[in-house]
Amino acid sequence: MIGTHRAKRDSLAAIEICLERDGGLGEEEALLVLGDCSVPLTGLLTITDRLRRKHSGNKIRLCSIVNAKSGSCSEDCSFCAQSAHYATDVKRYPLLGVENLLMAASEAVRTGAGEFSIVTSGAAVRSEKELKVLEQTLRNIRQSSANLQRCASLGRLSAEQLKHLKEAGLECFHHNLEASRSFFPRICTTHTYDDRVEIVRTAKEVGFRVCSGGIFGMGETNADRVALARELKALDVDSVPINFLHPIPGTPLEEARYLTPEICLRIIAMFRLVLPDKDIVICGGRGYNLRDMQSMIFWAGANGILIGDYLTTSGRDAEADLKMLQDLELEPYEKE
Repeated sequence: MIGTHRAKRDSLAAIEICLERDGGLGEEEALLVLGDCSVPLTGLLTITDRLRRKHSGNKIRLCSIVNAKSGSCSEDCSFCAQSAHYATDVKRYPLLGVENLLMAASEAVRTGAGEFSIVTSGAAVRSEKELKVLEQTLRNIRQSSANLQRCASLGRLSAEQLKHLKEAGLECFHHNLEASRSFFPRICTTHTYDDRVEIVRTAKEVGFRVCSGGIFGMGETNADRVALARELKALDVDSVPINFLHPIPGTPLEEARYLTPEICLRIIAMFRLVLPDKDIVICGGRGYNLRDMQSMIFWAGANGILIGDYLTTSGRDAEADLKMLQDLELEPYEKE
């Protein structure tokens, strides 16, 4: 028993030393966080909660999204309900008009969100008509809700298209890598990993605050999870959205059941420890996978959540999330 306690202390001490020496965990230590029972979750959360507070104090980013264009996507991402390759019950509709998008932005403000993201299905927004709708929407939000951070997830756009959107008022661009480079071909064959990396690099070059993360619970290994964290660190993204798979009937991953609440918390903790100075935002699958342990994500190092509904599944009631923050003595982040 004494040896077990010593091993736990030694493992946590090694993490602390690595953080102080390198400013973040390397591959070996990150793997320990995910897969070694000698690193107790309780001790781990003490470290990650301290790192979160150092990074963002008691402020929590609240992000809200609108599914602005749904279904009929040409890509074959195996987790996605919106892919045209799979028979799912997802709603299918073209890009919403300016008025509907502005209503969604107003609802985001009402629920307490500090960031609003326009999300479209498909490989990219290609038509000039659609881009004009987005530009007009962004201009209107900038004028009516200046404190609402404006974000979008629009697929693979050119630098020129991104510049036009930036001029219209877009501040953040979101594009997930989804998985590690080695695991990615198992979940998508219609585009490459380098395609995703390239748009992240382009968005950073244009000057956006860039959000890029992944989805977990698809059958990836702990090594895949660490590899994704290290890839995002190398790309120097600003915010890392973490999604946990909510299996959708009709998709190839409809039977996937790889996660427990503790695994989810360890994944969050690992990302905080590898990327101590970045925003870690918990998004899709939070309620489905963490259930009654949702409040522990902040101790695990998260400093942001997606509030309201997700793309194709219902989220937790916004008032419940706001009450959770209040009970934890945390506050919504507000753009200066």
